[in-house]
Amino acid sequence: MQNFLKILRWSVGILFIFSGLIKANDPLGLSYKMQEFFDVWGLSVFSDYTLALSLFMNVLEIVTGIALLIKYPYQQTLWLLLALIIFFTFLTGYALFSGKIKTCGCFGDCIPLSPKTSFIKDIVLFVSIVILLFNKKKVKTNAHPALGVFILLLSTFAVGYGQKHVLEHLPFIDCLPYKQGNDIVEKMKMPQGAIPDSVAIMMEFEKEGKKYIFDANNFPENFDTTYVYKDRKEVVITKGNGLKPAIEDFTLTTLSGVDSTQQLFSNPIPYVLIFAGKIDNTVPWETFLTKVKSKHTLVYIVTADKSGAWEILKNENILIADITLIKTAARVWPTVMVMNGSTIMQKISYLDYK
Repeated sequence: MQNFLKILRWSVGILFIFSGLIKANDPLGLSYKMQEFFDVWGLSVFSDYTLALSLFMNVLEIVTGIALLIKYPYQQTLWLLLALIIFFTFLTGYALFSGKIKTCGCFGDCIPLSPKTSFIKDIVLFVSIVILLFNKKKVKTNAHPALGVFILLLSTFAVGYGQKHVLEHLPFIDCLPYKQGNDIVEKMKMPQGAIPDSVAIMMEFEKEGKKYIFDANNFPENFDTTYVYKDRKEVVITKGNGLKPAIEDFTLTTLSGVDSTQQLFSNPIPYVLIFAGKIDNTVPWETFLTKVKSKHTLVYIVTADKSGAWEILKNENILIADITLIKTAARVWPTVMVMNGSTIMQKISYLDYK
């Protein structure tokens, strides 16, 4: 029994540490996932606090995993882990049964799990923690309190510092589709064996107080101007296998709305894309851009902040992109991407650009 409990304890502890480390590598990724949950629940008011919550949760997950391994404080750690796994199980269960969240973010972007896999994992962890709780008196704690406190404080500091570093200098391991060496055009292609959803466009109209929904390609014979248009939506007819391109859309437009994506990808010489979702004076733009332009002829600022770009960088080459694209491509604002056609040759935080 003792060996079984030891294996179970180490398995749970290591899994919590591993899960926390992956997310601590990219705390902004977890923050964006939290925002997705809050948006679905109609709680967008909490979106401004998701980064702080992400940083805290990552530290908590790793430190409690370490506390379980050193068995200090043992019983309190088990109760805390039980509370955490109940919370995580609720999230993965919601993602699975509601269908509103595609991935729970349990292992970040490095190991994307389906809601079903995540939910099963959490159920197994829940059962494991309950077993450890029922047998807590059979496990002896040998760690000296002072040593235990020192290890947990050191772990807290190390994880906190590591997260501060990646928020300023990009993740240690880039698991996103825009990592250095990737070809954006290749990443936009459908993966082999992918079967897309079969969808139909349904149109909603109103006539004499009644609602009518038509297939966009099959309007009724008596359709006339008495039908008042209300809405249109895509309805999935046949579900695909879920395989999608790593990058579903990459579009860069000028301030006037002209799509410049293919023109950039066809450029015969290397060029630089500087991603920054928001443009403000917290960045020393003049000094930074002078440094970049000393090495590259073509430099473009990619942002979703038209007004900020026009106010601060109106003499620069500005390209507009969707904010989700920028958040995915660049965890630090600004992030420098040196491009050769559609291939990312270098990706670096502006703080590290020399």
